[in-house]
Amino acid sequence: MSSFFADTLANPRFQLLATAVLSGATVASLILGYQALEREERLSELKRSIPSLGDASHHTKSLDKFGASSDSAADKEDARNQALARRALAGDFDEELVLEQLARNRVFLTPDGLAKLRESFVIVVGCGGVGSHCTASLARSGVTKIRLVDFDQVTLSSLNRHAVATLADVGTPKVSCLQRRLIAIAPWVKFDLQQEKFDESVATRMLGAWEDGRQPDFIIDAIDNIDTKVELLKYCHDRKLPVISAMGAGCKSDPTRIVIGDIGASRDDGLSRATRRRLKLLGVTSGIPVVYSTEQSGEGKAELLPLPEEEFQKGPVGELGVMPNFRVRILPVLGTMPAIFGLTAANHVILSIAGYPLDYAPAKGREKMYEGMMTYVQGSEDRLARMLGLDTVGLKTPLTSGDVAFLAEELYHGRSAVSGISTKLVLTRWQRPEETNMTVIGEGKHMQKCSTVRLRDLVCMTKEEATRHEKEIFKAGKALAELYDGETIGRVETKLAVAAKYERYR
Repeated sequence: MSSFFADTLANPRFQLLATAVLSGATVASLILGYQALEREERLSELKRSIPSLGDASHHTKSLDKFGASSDSAADKEDARNQALARRALAGDFDEELVLEQLARNRVFLTPDGLAKLRESFVIVVGCGGVGSHCTASLARSGVTKIRLVDFDQVTLSSLNRHAVATLADVGTPKVSCLQRRLIAIAPWVKFDLQQEKFDESVATRMLGAWEDGRQPDFIIDAIDNIDTKVELLKYCHDRKLPVISAMGAGCKSDPTRIVIGDIGASRDDGLSRATRRRLKLLGVTSGIPVVYSTEQSGEGKAELLPLPEEEFQKGPVGELGVMPNFRVRILPVLGTMPAIFGLTAANHVILSIAGYPLDYAPAKGREKMYEGMMTYVQGSEDRLARMLGLDTVGLKTPLTSGDVAFLAEELYHGRSAVSGISTKLVLTRWQRPEETNMTVIGEGKHMQKCSTVRLRDLVCMTKEEATRHEKEIFKAGKALAELYDGETIGRVETKLAVAAKYERYR
């Protein structure tokens, strides 16, 4: 064996091969060493180019954009970060350093996916606990154009959940606070700050194109006010703008229950439920991805408590808030939960823009069920009109699929109000009208016949139960108490009262 090794080492071919390998390793080491030194030099040059906190030439006494004006070290740091951001936005920033900062994303999303992300334009509406964490993740991940929309300022109570705010930021606009902190991390990101309350009147401007004409690649709804949230989502849905909505993180504590699903499938969340109900009445039953929690309330868990009686004595509750229609109570919020909601929304946006596969479990489609229920209401109203001796030719029912979805899903939770059965469901009137179920407008060929049925009139039953109900209540004229017990009647009438409240949103 020893002679074999001796012969091998003495072989000129082996010596040549060994020399080549050693030479290649040496050259590779030199190249890698040179690249490491070059990278280190670039980093050192970058650090040297960042203005020193003691450099008076970069010191500003007034930072109007951030609402601060003092000679503190924080102001000097802001001035330094702004100076670096101006350089980066002007193109004076080493591209290789940017790619190195985004290297992990580049490997995960592929260079092509990262390039799409770096070219993208994202709008974040709401910059509190959810929106701030979402924005921070987008900026760190490579998004280069971000529009921030929020009218509010940082408060002390914001600090338990805000991504970047400090005590020094209390009293400053949330949009400015985010920009102020994030340019220190990703100075190449361009921010468009809109310190204004979002509503339908400014939607076209706030959700419009970037200054270069690029339309938003994604819109993130991190609003915690129902009216504003509904306006934003309806606007995006009607115009087919890509949007994801974060539902309520208040009173939630289980991060394993946070999921992404369709707006039509979200459950067990007050904000989600109220938003979903309003959207369904506006005809939006699906097509909007939402971040929500399936966690249910339980004994010992946080809840939104009612206002103390003394608050009502001060006047109308709506006048107690800082702005009309905004909440007047402090929501119980565990600081970690808004962060997870925001990061989940950011994750969805990043993957969607980069073209990475999304494999969320799809929600079960219910459109055919809604169509069948609308058809049944139409037939039921037609039969009732004929019982009342009316001409039913041309009779139409003033219901939309959104109305039916609201009643079936939100009010009756996909179950019969009589038996709780969840199959073969239909909608029918609860009580027989005293005189007529039809209004007639016009004459001759311009005549229009319309059913008078309203949301507050309809109850969810199985088809068999509805057939019996129509026969006994409508045709035979029996009283409800002859057919149902008091508990059933009370349960249904409570539901109908809720429907009456929501009719104003149709």
